[in-house]
Amino acid sequence: MRNAGLGPWIRKRRVKSGNKPAVIHAGRELGYADMADRVDRLAGALQARGIASGDRIAYLGNNHPAYLETLFAAGLIGAVFVPLNTRLAAGELAYQLTDSGSRLLIHASELAELAQRAVEGTAVQDRWSVGATAAGAASYEEAISGAEPTATDVPVSLDDPAIILYTSGTTGRPKGAVLSHGNMTWNSFNVIVDYDVPASEVALMIAPMFHVASLGMGALPTLLKGGTLVLQDRFDPGEVLAAIERHRITSLSGVPTTYQLLAEHPTFATTDISSLVKLTCGGSAVPARVSEAYEARGLSFSNGYGMTETAPGATALLAEHSHEKAGSSGLPHFFTDIRIVEPGGGIAPPGGDGEIQISGPNVISRYWQLPQASEQAIVDGGWLRSGDIGHVDEDGFLYVSDRLKDMIISGGENIYPAEVETVIMELPQVASVAVIGVPDEKWGEVPRAVVELFDHAELDAAGLQAHLDGRLARYKIPRTVEIVGELPRTASGKIRKAALRTRITAPAAPEGGQDPSRT
Repeated sequence: MRNAGLGPWIRKRRVKSGNKPAVIHAGRELGYADMADRVDRLAGALQARGIASGDRIAYLGNNHPAYLETLFAAGLIGAVFVPLNTRLAAGELAYQLTDSGSRLLIHASELAELAQRAVEGTAVQDRWSVGATAAGAASYEEAISGAEPTATDVPVSLDDPAIILYTSGTTGRPKGAVLSHGNMTWNSFNVIVDYDVPASEVALMIAPMFHVASLGMGALPTLLKGGTLVLQDRFDPGEVLAAIERHRITSLSGVPTTYQLLAEHPTFATTDISSLVKLTCGGSAVPARVSEAYEARGLSFSNGYGMTETAPGATALLAEHSHEKAGSSGLPHFFTDIRIVEPGGGIAPPGGDGEIQISGPNVISRYWQLPQASEQAIVDGGWLRSGDIGHVDEDGFLYVSDRLKDMIISGGENIYPAEVETVIMELPQVASVAVIGVPDEKWGEVPRAVVELFDHAELDAAGLQAHLDGRLARYKIPRTVEIVGELPRTASGKIRKAALRTRITAPAAPEGGQDPSRT
């Protein structure tokens, strides 16, 4: 076999796993044998349409078997898969379609209008609709049913591009991270080794797979081991809890808000979650009151650190270390290395802060059509500059301080918002918080806390600042506090601080009188 990439994975599982459920979605169960047949036929349909090795195929839709079928079918014929964020506007999607040079867009039928607007003026030649028929689009199901399974064995190496996944683009245009077949394969090995993924895994996928965390840390490792994916196309706490009980879910991944909403749901206490073995969390640390709610039911969290460019895992903090190394993002994954680089270029000693850099076979080698950005991000023969600040302790555990770009410099003092946010989250009234820097005539910039409260909770600036006084240096205490109904978030649940920064010219939030003095 000349194809060493992701494409043949399901085909190989046809023999090893047969009719074992590969994917369950909306009451439909798809076994490995049936899924392999559909992937082969979809690959044949793509070839019949003229899609060849190196061509790009875009997908716009929430979690659905068609997403995975398209990914694997593209891999079988050497094409490149381009997943698109369903929350983007038509213009943003058009940019990614144009930049990637995608020839075909496969989309959910409910997103047909958005897809039609997005392809205008791009190189996209066809649209295929998953689900109901859509104006101007061919039927995805008819394409599969009317095609012969692909009979070719296209040469694909681990170094060939598998996916172009666009980063969030907090500054300037989004960059297309070129994730190779090797990047995704080795990341899956990392997950399987460090999280001990069994063939009996039943993973509930609630985060959208168009984000690399859901795809790389959940879907692909589970399918590689022959486990079962249960897909949900939207997050509803009650439905998630019901699915855990119905399907005997063993593994669940999410962000802190995900677990918080589940723990607060009225049926949490009565739902049978005894099948759960593994809870993994990304994005930020789990607040103590949330972790305590799960520990009361015999469950502990694993968390980690990573990014799109690392496919996405860089480190993992397993549940057995969660108390001993509280606040840490864990050890490097088995086939991955990290180092801390000081501003002057030297390697920081244990405990010394610097930029976190990552290397390994799961790390990208380039951005799509951006050689200069690639050279700036990937240095010294393969070390990725993360843009994050952190340190490692004597045992090699990583502690992430903050994003370089999020760091606030107030009167010459560096303030890491994550540190301030962690202490604010101790307040029982606070559901979520983001700390950003706002301009200040005296200090250059000072911190502002943008706070989302629980329903019916009350908190003012003075109360928040009083809580921080004595826990943090005075210059770290937010000068202003803004209470909002809901913080802006990405589809994966992360707070969009860039969106908050665009609002810093808004009228000043309540003053509490704290001065970021050095005393």
